[in-house]
Amino acid sequence: MQQWQEAKEQGFGHPKAKGTYKIEFEDGGKYLFEIIVDTLKRAREEYGVTIPWYIMTSNENNEDTTSFLEENNYFGYPKEYVYIFEQGKLPLLDEQGKLLVGKDGIIKEASNGNGGIFNSMLKKGAIEDMDKRGIEWIFIGSVDNILLKNIDVLLLGLTASRGNQIGTRTVLKRSPDEKVGVLCKQNNRVKVIEYTELPDDIASITDDNGELVFGESHIMCNLFNINAVKRSSTKELEYHVAFKKSNYLDKDGNLIEPDKSNAYKFEQFIFDSFKLFDDIAILRGKREEDFAPVKNMVGDDSPETAKKLYENYWKNK
Repeated sequence: MQQWQEAKEQGFGHPKAKGTYKIEFEDGGKYLFEIIVDTLKRAREEYGVTIPWYIMTSNENNEDTTSFLEENNYFGYPKEYVYIFEQGKLPLLDEQGKLLVGKDGIIKEASNGNGGIFNSMLKKGAIEDMDKRGIEWIFIGSVDNILLKNIDVLLLGLTASRGNQIGTRTVLKRSPDEKVGVLCKQNNRVKVIEYTELPDDIASITDDNGELVFGESHIMCNLFNINAVKRSSTKELEYHVAFKKSNYLDKDGNLIEPDKSNAYKFEQFIFDSFKLFDDIAILRGKREEDFAPVKNMVGDDSPETAKKLYENYWKNK
């Protein structure tokens, strides 16, 4: 099982690795990492096997993540089944296309997006470790969905029975403006359009049943055969551009703290690997059972909404 976490959640407001964020439930608080371990422990009890947990960190939070897990004794999960590795980085550019320099006097870089996971797995020895353990299927998910099925036997069965090398679980968009990527087909192959790249008028199109045509949400619930991971690790996925706010040193050595976005960040996305394959298995889930993200401090997809979904799900189990 492969876990990916955001390098640093500036918009969310938690200054450290997101997995170290704690949600207060009715029966006590739990860290996001702890919720993942709960899932792994349940799988070990049910299937009689200890599933390796691979965690991709960034240069900024690698030390915090490792220390946090050590201090919490990996929440009772055997350390020898936990493999931590860093993702890659790419330089930031200003609006004139020039490199930004950080306060340390070094060219400023940022994590290269979740799509960089494949190449990082290759370079950092994760794939080699998987081969040694005889692993055939890898689940890749983000740390911030507390209803994520990290051990998704239904998706595994569907993907394997169809002879596919990739499977993904989806939910329907709740509204045209929900900030999620959506599945579609291009040149007869499955791809995902990121919400920032889907025009509002197209996002709002409905079919004869009133359902959004572009409504199949990619919720970072992906299953890959080891051969698909190996193939993706040798391919250069396309880059997406994000416009962010980033401090920098000016030509006189002064630290500038901008009050608006000023830097271009380049990211690769996991779902761009889908189009390397003829087809993938798609399993539509239910939002109340599969998708409780923690992305904003208040409002939609906040700790409050995720907490409610999580508690309702387990009350009904």
